[in-house]
Amino acid sequence: MIIKTAKYLVSSPDYTMCPKPDRPEYAFIGRSNVGKSSLINMLSDNQKLAKTSGSPGKTQLINHFEMESLPDKYVPGKTPASPWYLVDLPGYGFAKVSQTQRKQWETMIENYLRKRETLVNIFVLIDSRHEPQRVDLDFINQLGEWELPFCIVFTKADKETQKEVSKNVKSFLDAMRKTWQFLPQSFVTSAIKKMGRDKILQFIEQCNVSVKEAGKE
Repeated sequence: MIIKTAKYLVSSPDYTMCPKPDRPEYAFIGRSNVGKSSLINMLSDNQKLAKTSGSPGKTQLINHFEMESLPDKYVPGKTPASPWYLVDLPGYGFAKVSQTQRKQWETMIENYLRKRETLVNIFVLIDSRHEPQRVDLDFINQLGEWELPFCIVFTKADKETQKEVSKNVKSFLDAMRKTWQFLPQSFVTSAIKKMGRDKILQFIEQCNVSVKEAGKE
């Protein structure tokens, strides 16, 4: 996939106020400070698209980014660009907010994930520097109970040795196997080295094609 354009569209406090559901969309969510903005900027090849911050809890609304992409093998002037939405959701975990604010975020996120009709896939970001965290496993198990499609994206793979990253990834997937019969697709990424970018974009392209074909039936 080749990203043709990527631009911020709107931030919404509720799923009912999100843009018209007229194209596939993909949500990105993870524990606070997991590197979500950096990953989004890496995927879009635009370092200023999502605002990065060292302070957890920066994202507080449902942020839609308008994307247009072309397949790797496109014909200039003949292959139309595919429109889709990339959605940046508030993080979960240790953001320093009140219980009331946290509950509002949880409700907003749940309503969006469960009721947004054009949501194709959820990318759950996991920090590859750490051993399995209960908050991540609990969130993933919740997605399973809601029967929502998701992938796992292990972030910050450049921050540790390859051996340590591999150990942490294996530990996390092993922890999932205790409650999951089949594991979702997973990606190991580094925003700095652009590791995993092509694989994630290829996955999104395949999903877009499937959505388009399903609409023709």
